[in-house]
Amino acid sequence: MATVELTKENFDQTVSENPFVLIDFWAGWCRPCLQFAPVYEKAAEANPDLLFTKVDTEAQQELAAAFQITSIPTLMIVRDQVAIFAQPGALPEAALTDLIGQARALDMDEVRAKIAAEAQGDAGTAKDRQAGEAAGEAPGTPEA
Repeated sequence: MATVELTKENFDQTVSENPFVLIDFWAGWCRPCLQFAPVYEKAAEANPDLLFTKVDTEAQQELAAAFQITSIPTLMIVRDQVAIFAQPGALPEAALTDLIGQARALDMDEVRAKIAAEAQGDAGTAKDRQAGEAAGEAPGTPEA
């Protein structure tokens, strides 16, 4: 399957309708991006059950900014609408193949549980901070 070009108009729908999406943030002037392109295309051909997409960061600056892309190429993997990987740099073929295997092997129920636990922990930390401030402690004051 050929890669799909993502834009701000089709991004949300594409990611929500596909359970496993790889996103290559790239630009035509970027030499590492151009070197990574055939590796990415080969992986797309080898994994027809996954959706391989590309975001041209020059044409889709809002989308690149929304994901805080500061270095290209950047590869992102989204499973079940959860970004499970994002890292800049052109990967060699073996590393991309290994990464796809690791992403396939993830237990997404475990991932969601971990995210929920971290969110609860962050909320708990914020509540503790608010309670301390209400009691007259300075923000960031260590407990005795």
